[in-house]
Amino acid sequence: MEIDLSGKKIIVTGAAEGIGKTFTEYLINSKATVAIHYNTNKESAELLEKLRPEFNSRAFQADLSLKEEVERLFNEVTEHFGTVNIIIHNAGVFLSHAIDQDIENWYKTWKKTMDINLNAVGLLTKLGINHFQQNGGGSFIFIASRAVFRGETEEYLAYAASKGGMVSLARSVARSFGKQNIKSFTIAPGFTRTRMAEDFIKTYGEEKILNELSLNTLTEPKDIAPLVVMLCSGLMDHATGTTIDINAGSHIR
Repeated sequence: MEIDLSGKKIIVTGAAEGIGKTFTEYLINSKATVAIHYNTNKESAELLEKLRPEFNSRAFQADLSLKEEVERLFNEVTEHFGTVNIIIHNAGVFLSHAIDQDIENWYKTWKKTMDINLNAVGLLTKLGINHFQQNGGGSFIFIASRAVFRGETEEYLAYAASKGGMVSLARSVARSFGKQNIKSFTIAPGFTRTRMAEDFIKTYGEEKILNELSLNTLTEPKDIAPLVVMLCSGLMDHATGTTIDINAGSHIR
């Protein structure tokens, strides 16, 4: 089934790389207008702008580790597009900080992870709720992780904790604001073949990851993107509050 997202205005954070880039390509090819957020990869974001220029997507830069940058991003997007219908919280970092590190370096990684993976998400959600309340509703899609439900290895405590906070936030938004036509969905991918995952693969090897799966191949961004399009369409609005696992059967709840 081909889904037409004409008229939908969507913010995708972390849209220039990894799974966010694939989401953005699918959304633009489904005729959505996308605010393509990036931090450093301007070239990739600008290429996405040109993918289907007739739908008027545009790139916006912001460092999501900084409160003022999150606010600036949202204000610039809404000033340019007028209204936003959907916010996809995709940007995130997966930073190792082994427990035997000294306190200063361990906490530095913890704080950076929380600033990007959770604090920016919380602030952008607050701004989005206020905007949706004024404009008849809207939707959030939170890209979480399998790590929320099965835990993560000790080098990635901050990552797992940040994504756990994200899932709780997503569910609370669904419960609290559904009567105002505000929906909230969570996607919890397992290990996905992206640039962010390359360091882990180099350290532990791909065979270790494949051995955890029920399927024979690693999940790729294209395995997740169609679900994002479906959630943006409104066809799954009655699944608000749900978490959808896409992890190649590596963790089944």
